[in-house]
Amino acid sequence: YVTDRVMTVSFHKFGKNFFPETGDLKDIGAERGKYYAINVPLNDGIDDESYESIFQPVISKVIETYRPNVIVLQCGADSLTGDRLGVFNLTLKGHGKCVEFVKGFDIPLLILGGGGYTKKNVSRCWTHETAITLNMELPNDLPQNDYFDYYGPDFKLHISPSNAFNQNPYQNLEKIKSTIFENLRTLTHAPSVQMKDIPNFTLIRDETIDEDMEDPEERISQQRSDAHIQPDNEMSDSEDEGDGRRDETSHLPTQPKKQKVEDTATPVDETKPQLVLTSNGINILSNTE
Repeated sequence: YVTDRVMTVSFHKFGKNFFPETGDLKDIGAERGKYYAINVPLNDGIDDESYESIFQPVISKVIETYRPNVIVLQCGADSLTGDRLGVFNLTLKGHGKCVEFVKGFDIPLLILGGGGYTKKNVSRCWTHETAITLNMELPNDLPQNDYFDYYGPDFKLHISPSNAFNQNPYQNLEKIKSTIFENLRTLTHAPSVQMKDIPNFTLIRDETIDEDMEDPEERISQQRSDAHIQPDNEMSDSEDEGDGRRDETSHLPTQPKKQKVEDTATPVDETKPQLVLTSNGINILSNTE
Protein backbone atom coordinates (compact mmCIF):
# COMPACT_ATOMS: atom_id res chain seq x y z
CA TYR A 1 0.00 0.00 0.00
CA VAL A 2 3.00 2.30 0.52
CA THR A 3 5.34 0.99 -2.19
CA ASP A 4 5.47 1.25 -5.96
CA ARG A 5 7.20 -2.13 -6.27
CA VAL A 6 3.86 -3.96 -6.23
CA MET A 7 0.62 -2.89 -7.85
CA THR A 8 -2.55 -4.43 -6.46
CA VAL A 9 -5.88 -4.60 -8.25
CA SER A 10 -8.92 -5.82 -6.35
CA PHE A 11 -12.43 -6.48 -7.67
CA HIS A 12 -14.77 -6.95 -4.74
CA LYS A 13 -18.06 -6.28 -3.04
CA PHE A 14 -17.86 -3.02 -1.10
CA GLY A 15 -20.31 -1.48 1.30
CA LYS A 16 -21.23 -0.87 4.89
CA ASN A 17 -21.83 -3.95 7.00
CA PHE A 18 -19.93 -6.07 4.48
CA PHE A 19 -16.64 -7.36 5.86
CA PRO A 20 -14.03 -5.91 5.91
CA GLU A 21 -15.67 -2.60 4.85
CA THR A 22 -12.49 -1.53 3.03
CA GLY A 23 -11.57 -1.17 -0.62
CA ASP A 24 -13.32 2.01 -1.65
CA LEU A 25 -12.53 3.49 -5.06
CA LYS A 26 -10.81 6.35 -3.22
CA ASP A 27 -8.35 3.96 -1.51
CA ILE A 28 -5.41 4.33 -3.90
CA GLY A 29 -2.33 3.78 -1.75
CA ALA A 30 -0.10 6.20 0.14
CA GLU A 31 3.40 7.68 0.06
CA ARG A 32 5.42 6.02 -2.71
CA GLY A 33 2.53 3.63 -3.24
CA LYS A 34 0.02 6.32 -4.14
CA TYR A 35 -1.98 5.21 -7.21
CA TYR A 36 -0.42 1.72 -7.01
CA ALA A 37 -3.42 0.26 -5.15
CA ILE A 38 -6.50 -0.08 -7.35
CA ASN A 39 -9.85 -0.96 -5.85
CA VAL A 40 -12.86 -1.83 -8.00
CA PRO A 41 -15.90 -1.75 -5.67
CA LEU A 42 -18.91 -3.64 -7.00
CA ASN A 43 -22.50 -4.09 -5.89
CA ASP A 44 -24.67 -7.16 -5.46
CA GLY A 45 -25.76 -9.35 -8.32
CA ILE A 46 -23.05 -8.61 -10.88
CA ASP A 47 -23.21 -11.16 -13.70
CA ASP A 48 -20.72 -12.53 -16.23
CA GLU A 49 -21.30 -9.86 -18.85
CA SER A 50 -21.01 -6.90 -16.47
CA TYR A 51 -17.97 -8.35 -14.73
CA GLU A 52 -16.17 -8.90 -18.03
CA SER A 53 -17.01 -5.36 -19.15
CA ILE A 54 -14.99 -3.88 -16.30
CA PHE A 55 -12.41 -6.59 -15.61
CA GLN A 56 -10.86 -6.77 -19.05
CA PRO A 57 -10.46 -3.00 -19.70
CA VAL A 58 -9.04 -2.34 -16.22
CA ILE A 59 -6.56 -5.21 -16.36
CA SER A 60 -5.48 -4.28 -19.88
CA LYS A 61 -4.79 -0.68 -18.85
CA VAL A 62 -2.96 -1.75 -15.68
CA ILE A 63 -0.67 -4.11 -17.57
CA GLU A 64 -0.08 -1.53 -20.29
CA THR A 65 0.86 1.11 -17.70
CA TYR A 66 2.70 -0.91 -15.08
CA ARG A 67 4.32 -3.52 -17.34
CA PRO A 68 4.61 -6.23 -14.67
CA ASN A 69 7.22 -8.96 -14.81
CA VAL A 70 5.11 -11.33 -12.72
CA ILE A 71 1.39 -11.65 -12.04
CA VAL A 72 -0.17 -13.35 -9.03
CA LEU A 73 -3.83 -14.08 -9.74
CA GLN A 74 -6.02 -14.96 -6.79
CA CYS A 75 -9.16 -16.80 -7.87
CA GLY A 76 -11.53 -16.54 -4.95
CA ALA A 77 -14.74 -18.48 -5.55
CA ASP A 78 -17.03 -16.46 -3.29
CA SER A 79 -18.00 -14.37 -6.32
CA LEU A 80 -19.83 -17.37 -7.81
CA THR A 81 -23.59 -17.51 -7.85
CA GLY A 82 -25.06 -19.34 -4.89
CA ASP A 83 -22.14 -18.73 -2.52
CA ARG A 84 -23.22 -18.88 1.12
CA LEU A 85 -21.60 -15.51 1.93
CA GLY A 86 -20.98 -13.90 -1.45
CA VAL A 87 -23.48 -11.69 -3.25
CA PHE A 88 -22.29 -11.87 -6.87
CA ASN A 89 -23.87 -13.89 -9.65
CA LEU A 90 -20.94 -15.21 -11.70
CA THR A 91 -20.86 -18.62 -13.33
CA LEU A 92 -17.80 -20.80 -13.77
CA LYS A 93 -17.60 -19.70 -17.39
CA GLY A 94 -17.51 -15.99 -16.51
CA HIS A 95 -15.08 -16.56 -13.66
CA GLY A 96 -12.84 -18.73 -15.81
CA LYS A 97 -12.76 -16.16 -18.63
CA CYS A 98 -10.87 -13.86 -16.26
CA VAL A 99 -8.16 -16.48 -15.81
CA GLU A 100 -8.04 -17.09 -19.53
CA PHE A 101 -7.78 -13.35 -20.21
CA VAL A 102 -4.86 -12.78 -17.81
CA LYS A 103 -3.12 -15.92 -19.04
CA GLY A 104 -3.31 -14.53 -22.57
CA PHE A 105 -0.80 -11.77 -21.76
CA ASP A 106 1.93 -14.43 -21.64
CA ILE A 107 3.47 -12.96 -18.47
CA PRO A 108 4.80 -15.35 -15.78
CA LEU A 109 1.69 -16.18 -13.78
CA LEU A 110 1.08 -17.69 -10.35
CA ILE A 111 -2.55 -18.68 -9.76
CA LEU A 112 -3.88 -19.04 -6.23
CA GLY A 113 -7.17 -19.99 -4.65
CA GLY A 114 -9.04 -17.70 -2.28
CA GLY A 115 -12.41 -17.37 -0.64
CA GLY A 116 -15.48 -19.47 -1.32
CA TYR A 117 -18.05 -20.85 1.11
CA THR A 118 -20.13 -23.25 -0.94
CA LYS A 119 -17.60 -26.05 -1.10
CA LYS A 120 -19.01 -27.97 -4.02
CA ASN A 121 -18.82 -24.86 -6.20
CA VAL A 122 -15.31 -24.02 -5.00
CA SER A 123 -14.27 -27.48 -6.10
CA ARG A 124 -15.96 -27.01 -9.46
CA CYS A 125 -14.35 -23.60 -9.93
CA TRP A 126 -10.76 -24.59 -9.21
CA THR A 127 -11.08 -27.76 -11.26
CA HIS A 128 -12.36 -25.73 -14.20
CA GLU A 129 -9.62 -23.11 -13.89
CA THR A 130 -6.87 -25.67 -13.49
CA ALA A 131 -8.04 -27.08 -16.81
CA ILE A 132 -7.93 -23.60 -18.36
CA THR A 133 -4.39 -23.14 -17.10
CA LEU A 134 -3.38 -26.46 -18.68
CA ASN A 135 -5.20 -25.74 -21.94
CA MET A 136 -7.59 -28.63 -21.36
CA GLU A 137 -11.33 -28.88 -21.85
CA LEU A 138 -13.36 -30.90 -19.37
CA PRO A 139 -16.71 -32.62 -20.01
CA ASN A 140 -19.69 -31.10 -18.24
CA ASP A 141 -20.76 -34.47 -16.81
CA LEU A 142 -18.95 -35.14 -13.55
CA PRO A 143 -17.19 -38.51 -13.19
CA GLN A 144 -18.15 -40.97 -10.48
CA ASN A 145 -16.18 -40.40 -7.27
CA ASP A 146 -16.48 -40.72 -3.49
CA TYR A 147 -18.17 -37.32 -3.24
CA PHE A 148 -20.43 -37.63 -6.26
CA ASP A 149 -23.63 -37.18 -4.21
CA TYR A 150 -22.54 -33.70 -3.12
CA TYR A 151 -22.94 -32.42 -6.68
CA GLY A 152 -26.62 -33.21 -7.12
CA PRO A 153 -29.19 -32.83 -8.36
CA ASP A 154 -27.69 -32.30 -11.84
CA PHE A 155 -24.15 -33.69 -11.25
CA LYS A 156 -22.68 -31.24 -13.75
CA LEU A 157 -19.46 -29.24 -13.74
CA HIS A 158 -21.02 -25.91 -14.69
CA ILE A 159 -23.60 -23.98 -12.69
CA SER A 160 -26.40 -21.67 -13.81
CA PRO A 161 -26.84 -18.05 -12.66
CA SER A 162 -29.69 -17.11 -10.38
CA ASN A 163 -32.35 -14.51 -11.10
CA ALA A 164 -30.73 -12.05 -8.67
CA PHE A 165 -31.05 -8.39 -9.64
CA ASN A 166 -27.84 -6.86 -10.99
CA GLN A 167 -27.22 -3.69 -8.96
CA ASN A 168 -24.33 -2.59 -11.19
CA PRO A 169 -25.77 -0.39 -13.95
CA TYR A 170 -23.63 0.36 -16.98
CA GLN A 171 -23.19 4.02 -15.97
CA ASN A 172 -21.74 3.10 -12.58
CA LEU A 173 -19.22 0.71 -14.08
CA GLU A 174 -18.16 3.31 -16.64
CA LYS A 175 -17.63 5.87 -13.88
CA ILE A 176 -15.44 3.44 -11.96
CA LYS A 177 -13.38 2.71 -15.08
CA SER A 178 -12.87 6.36 -15.93
CA THR A 179 -11.69 7.14 -12.38
CA ILE A 180 -9.19 4.28 -12.46
CA PHE A 181 -7.90 5.25 -15.90
CA GLU A 182 -7.44 8.84 -14.75
CA ASN A 183 -5.39 7.67 -11.77
CA LEU A 184 -3.26 5.45 -13.98
CA ARG A 185 -2.48 8.39 -16.24
CA THR A 186 -0.55 9.97 -13.38
CA LEU A 187 1.92 7.08 -13.56
CA THR A 188 4.25 7.97 -16.40
CA HIS A 189 6.09 4.65 -16.37
CA ALA A 190 6.76 1.53 -14.37
CA PRO A 191 9.11 1.87 -11.37
CA SER A 192 12.78 1.89 -12.34
CA VAL A 193 14.97 -1.05 -11.41
CA GLN A 194 17.33 -0.11 -8.62
CA MET A 195 21.00 -1.05 -8.89
CA LYS A 196 23.14 -1.51 -5.80
CA ASP A 197 26.84 -2.26 -5.43
CA ILE A 198 27.98 -4.97 -3.08
CA PRO A 199 30.49 -3.28 -0.75
CA ASN A 200 34.11 -4.45 -1.02
CA PHE A 201 35.35 -6.65 1.76
CA THR A 202 38.65 -8.44 2.32
CA LEU A 203 38.49 -12.20 2.80
CA ILE A 204 42.16 -12.57 3.76
CA ARG A 205 44.03 -10.11 5.94
CA ASP A 206 46.66 -8.03 4.15
CA GLU A 207 49.98 -9.52 5.30
CA THR A 208 51.98 -6.49 4.16
CA ILE A 209 51.03 -4.68 7.37
CA ASP A 210 54.09 -3.94 9.47
CA GLU A 211 53.66 -6.35 12.34
CA ASP A 212 56.04 -4.30 14.52
CA MET A 213 53.46 -1.52 14.53
CA GLU A 214 50.71 -3.74 15.91
CA ASP A 215 49.61 -4.01 19.50
CA PRO A 216 51.55 -6.91 21.07
CA GLU A 217 48.68 -7.53 23.47
CA GLU A 218 46.26 -8.16 20.62
CA ARG A 219 45.61 -11.81 19.90
CA ILE A 220 46.62 -12.78 16.38
CA SER A 221 44.60 -15.07 14.17
CA GLN A 222 45.38 -18.76 13.70
CA GLN A 223 46.20 -18.06 10.06
CA ARG A 224 48.91 -15.55 10.95
CA SER A 225 50.21 -17.78 13.72
CA ASP A 226 50.65 -20.63 11.24
CA ALA A 227 52.62 -18.33 8.96
CA HIS A 228 55.39 -18.15 11.59
CA ILE A 229 55.87 -21.93 11.75
CA GLN A 230 59.01 -23.03 9.93
CA PRO A 231 58.26 -25.79 7.43
CA ASP A 232 60.08 -29.12 7.90
CA ASN A 233 61.75 -28.85 4.50
CA GLU A 234 63.63 -25.66 5.40
CA MET A 235 67.28 -25.84 6.51
CA SER A 236 68.25 -24.06 9.71
CA ASP A 237 70.64 -21.15 9.47
CA SER A 238 71.47 -21.18 13.16
CA GLU A 239 75.23 -21.02 13.99
CA ASP A 240 74.87 -23.17 17.10
CA GLU A 241 73.20 -26.07 15.32
CA GLY A 242 75.10 -29.36 14.98
CA ASP A 243 78.90 -28.94 15.38
CA GLY A 244 78.75 -25.21 15.48
CA ARG A 245 79.33 -24.71 11.78
CA ARG A 246 77.26 -22.29 9.83
CA ASP A 247 75.04 -24.17 7.42
CA GLU A 248 75.68 -22.67 4.04
CA THR A 249 72.92 -24.57 2.32
CA SER A 250 70.49 -22.07 0.90
CA HIS A 251 66.98 -22.03 2.24
CA LEU A 252 64.15 -23.47 0.26
CA PRO A 253 61.49 -20.95 -0.58
CA THR A 254 59.13 -20.22 2.20
CA GLN A 255 55.40 -20.50 1.71
CA PRO A 256 54.27 -18.24 -1.10
CA LYS A 257 52.75 -15.06 0.10
CA LYS A 258 49.00 -15.19 -0.04
CA GLN A 259 47.47 -12.52 -2.14
CA LYS A 260 44.69 -10.38 -0.86
CA VAL A 261 41.38 -11.63 -2.20
CA GLU A 262 38.69 -9.07 -2.64
CA ASP A 263 35.14 -9.37 -3.74
CA THR A 264 34.62 -7.08 -6.67
CA ALA A 265 31.68 -4.71 -6.61
CA THR A 266 29.07 -6.27 -8.82
CA PRO A 267 25.87 -4.42 -9.60
CA VAL A 268 22.83 -6.36 -8.43
CA ASP A 269 19.62 -6.21 -10.40
CA GLU A 270 16.88 -6.14 -7.82
CA THR A 271 13.55 -7.75 -8.49
CA LYS A 272 11.63 -5.69 -10.97
CA PRO A 273 8.10 -4.43 -10.34
CA GLN A 274 5.27 -6.96 -10.32
CA LEU A 275 1.51 -6.93 -10.50
CA VAL A 276 -1.15 -8.51 -8.31
CA LEU A 277 -4.80 -8.88 -9.19
CA THR A 278 -7.44 -9.76 -6.64
CA SER A 279 -11.20 -9.73 -6.04
CA ASN A 280 -14.11 -11.48 -4.41
CA GLY A 281 -13.34 -13.70 -7.32
CA ILE A 282 -10.32 -12.36 -9.18
CA ASN A 283 -7.18 -10.47 -8.13
CA ILE A 284 -3.82 -9.42 -9.71
CA LEU A 285 -0.28 -8.58 -8.38
CA SER A 286 3.00 -7.38 -9.90
CA ASN A 287 6.61 -6.26 -9.31
CA THR A 288 7.84 -6.96 -5.79
CA GLU A 289 10.91 -5.85 -4.07
